[in-house]
Formats: sequence, C-alpha cells, structure tokens
Amino acid sequence: MSRNSAPLSERGSNRKAYFLLTITTLCWGCNAIFSRLAVGEVSPMTLVTLRWITVMILVYFIARQHVKRDWHILKPRLPFIMAIGAIGFTGFNSLFYVAAYTTTAVNIGIIQGSIPVFVLLAAFLLYRTTVGFSQIIGVILTMIGVIMVGSGGSLERLTGLQFNFGDLLMLLACLLYAAYTLGLRNKPNVAALSLFAVLAFSAFLTSVPMVVGEIALGQFQAPTLTGWILIGCIAIFPSFLAQICFINGVAMIGPGRAGIFVNLVPIFASIFAVIFLNEPFELYHGIALALVLGGIWLAERNKNS
Repeated sequence: MSRNSAPLSERGSNRKAYFLLTITTLCWGCNAIFSRLAVGEVSPMTLVTLRWITVMILVYFIARQHVKRDWHILKPRLPFIMAIGAIGFTGFNSLFYVAAYTTTAVNIGIIQGSIPVFVLLAAFLLYRTTVGFSQIIGVILTMIGVIMVGSGGSLERLTGLQFNFGDLLMLLACLLYAAYTLGLRNKPNVAALSLFAVLAFSAFLTSVPMVVGEIALGQFQAPTLTGWILIGCIAIFPSFLAQICFINGVAMIGPGRAGIFVNLVPIFASIFAVIFLNEPFELYHGIALALVLGGIWLAERNKNS
C-alpha cells in the first residue's frame, strides 16, 4: 500500500506545482502586455518602485500575521532574503523595463527564453543536479518554440539579429532571475507569504535609489490615470499572485524543473497580444505553443530537481 501511496502523493504534488507555475507564467505573460501599455504612461524606474509600494500595502493586510509568526526564523536569514529579493525582483524588472526601450521585442523574446538554460546549468554546477537526456531535449524544444515566437517565424529576422546595449541588459536580467530562482532552493522554511513580504520589502528598498537616479537624470514621468491603473494590475498579478505561486512551485519540484515553465511566458504574451492588442495569430504561434508544451512534458519525465 505504501508503494502505491507515495507515487499518488507525488503526482498530486506535481499537478499542484504545474498549476501554480502555469498561473505564474500566465501573470508574467500579462506583464508583457502591461509593460507595453505603460510606455508613455509612467517612467520605468517609477513603475518598479510604485508597483512594490502597492504590493507592500497588500502584504501588510494579508501577510503581517504570517511574518510575525515566522519572524524568529526570518530574522537570521534577512541578509540572504534581502539579497535575492533585490536580485530577482528589483534587478530583473528594472533591467527588463529599461531594455524594452533600447531593443526589439524579437530580441527580448529570444533572450528571455534563456532563463531555464541558466537555471539548469547553474543547478548542475552548484548543486550537481542531474540533467537527464529527456530534460535536455525538453529544453531544446522549448527554446526552439521561444525562438520561433521571438523571430515571428521568419528565418531572415532571426539571422539578421544583432546584439545591442538593450540585448545585453536583457541577458543580464535573465541571469539575475536565474540566480533568484536558485536562491529559492535555500529559502527558510516559512510560509510563502512571510517570505514574499520580506522579498517585496527588499524590492522596494533597493528600487528607491533607482527612481532617485531617474529623477536626477531628468527621465522621471509621473503616472497618468492609465499609468496608475497599470501599476495596480502589475502589482496584483505579476508582482503578488505570480510570485507567491512561483515560490510555492519551486519549493515543490525544485528550481531546475520549475525554470522550464518560464518558456510559457512568451507564448502567453503572444496570445494576450492577439486578444488585447489585436495582433494576428499566425501558424508559427500554434507550432511554437506545441513545441513549448511538448518540451515541458519531456523535461518533466526527468524527476530530478
């Protein structure tokens, strides 16, 4: 009986993790649309700071009791938690929003798909995590799907790509988020809301110097009414809901397996662009979606995390 109950329990945990990680990438796909709509409505560093202020307000009402209960565990680990919060929340988002002004969506789509590769490689180097053949093939397939979306299904556009400063910023952003993902492997054993509260505080605190610099450089733009609405949407979905789901998902199946789901982000972003921005849905979108989903399935055949 015990032999049968363990696999059933594991499958149930895996399904929950897949659901949480899909919600995560769904929200991050929305973020791509929100970010595009925010251009001209609020300056990028101001957007980063205000989103985390909004998240902190939510956290105060929802998570303060969790933080109080877990504080004795959180306190000794504050430097580590604050560091990964700065890396994964402030660093990634700041570079992402700035890069969007100086590179193309094609480049961003391709480069963002490198996050799972960085996660798997770093997990192997740091933790000697086993990378199976099916996982390697799964990553390759999902990368092909991501590249297909990013290039618009055009070989000419793909081969004509050139890296500029924005591309390098986006590559650095992906490295930062991969580091954050691996950092979650060593998170303290506390409630997800408790951990997220500290991460959100770190993100706000470390974003303040950036918005000060934006003001000093004369790049500050106060939010318009549309900008405030977008800040609220970004705070609730990609900043709050997605991060809670991601933290729990990584805890259930590990950073290596969770990282592969990041490749769903450009797929969801493309679908939302069709629905909300009236962009056409081409054949290559369907092919890319099949590649990404098939790649995740193959990667998930390897249960090492």
